[in-house]
Amino acid sequence: MKIIKKEGFPYKFNADACMECEGNCCIGESGYIWVTSKEIEKIAEFLKIDIEKFKKLYLIKVGYKYSLKEKKYKNGYACIFFKNGCTIYPVRPNQCRTFPFWDYFKNNINELINECPGIILGNEK
Repeated sequence: MKIIKKEGFPYKFNADACMECEGNCCIGESGYIWVTSKEIEKIAEFLKIDIEKFKKLYLIKVGYKYSLKEKKYKNGYACIFFKNGCTIYPVRPNQCRTFPFWDYFKNNINELINECPGIILGNEK
């Protein structure tokens, strides 16, 4: 069992739970999936397409930033790269890599528990 802890967070995360989860962190309500210019380069290279084509096909511009597009999925939305799992997993954005350790969830633990089966509270193992 791969348990991850991060200082300042009142929970731990069992990364093995991802194997049985249906991608709850990639689907749900609409939102932004922010990507940096370095991440854009890495994902485009991974997909073997040039950066401008990648931007046109997979990104939306929000102010001065870029977000991955979403698609309708079941009763909500999913990342454009979600197809029964992440199709860009090795080069996924930092926002995805750091889930579930987002500051937002420090005060919204119940929401996180409902979304992620890998959350461990207190002294649970």
